Amino acid sequence: MIGPDFPAVLGAAARGDEEAFGRLWRDLQPRLLRYFAVVSRAAAEDLASETWLGVIRGLDRFQGNEPAFRAWVFTIARHEVLDWRRRAARRATEDVPITDLTGLAAPDDPEATAMQGFSTRAALAEVATLPADQAEAIVLRVVAGLGVDRVAEIMGKRPGTVRVLTHRGLRRLAERLGADGRIRRMV
Repeated sequence: MIGPDFPAVLGAAARGDEEAFGRLWRDLQPRLLRYFAVVSRAAAEDLASETWLGVIRGLDRFQGNEPAFRAWVFTIARHEVLDWRRRAARRATEDVPITDLTGLAAPDDPEATAMQGFSTRAALAEVATLPADQAEAIVLRVVAGLGVDRVAEIMGKRPGTVRVLTHRGLRRLAERLGADGRIRRMV
């Protein structure tokens, strides 16, 4: 979180200050990538880029505080996912194994460094195995740090539905944890 400096940073970014925009990007990019890793792993980087283009296009019109900004960015992200899914349904795609992509990131790439943690990757992979609505609700609540009402707006659902989806998803994940703390696959 940027904190008390957020209004000044947002204003400067809206006026074209690259350093201010960089602060916004550094704050939200890791969360966006985690969200996309769960809801659309194959296109996470592309969707993040498209999301930031949408942010740039609308930044001068945005009004609100930091939590509202986060919700606005994740709303754009969700719309990008839905558009990507519609486009993907119209054309054939080929999945590339993640092992083929190893080593493509620059050695000083902070997002690649952040995603290196095994526990983060394992947790996101487990969340991604949940039904899509449960996974999305969990990622928006936990990774994006959004409140139930914001997640409900983004997902187009009622707050109670978001609570139920989050609860069921977290319960399912907890059931997969064995006594030794390792993940067990449910069949």
